[in-house]
Amino acid sequence: MKIINLTEKDFVSRVADFANEKKWKYLGDKPAIVDFYATWCRPCQITATLLEEIANIYNKEIYIYKVDIEKEIGLSQAFGIHSIPTLLLIPMDGSPKILQGAVPKKDLIKAINKVLLENIEV
Repeated sequence: MKIINLTEKDFVSRVADFANEKKWKYLGDKPAIVDFYATWCRPCQITATLLEEIANIYNKEIYIYKVDIEKEIGLSQAFGIHSIPTLLLIPMDGSPKILQGAVPKKDLIKAINKVLLENIEV
């Protein structure tokens, strides 16, 4: 699975129509991670490498999306992104969960299993 870069328009059609819906409604057919990042951010670069590994581990079970906060300012403001990297973990049901900062691999895998896959082991 490859990591997919999202524009605000892509986000609205693939993830959630956050501007027009009163309640969060995920549009995807499998859980997702959205990485809010900037190209100049060193922790974001480390997280990007980790997400490539995660994409290989969970290649058929989750989507991994990336949003460049400098290109998609409205989207990052809508989600209150003030610190990067910020990961939005989106389960099939329920509200998304936020992880901020460069999260270690073991902690990210634990969060994916708990929040996105309901304790399915890798």
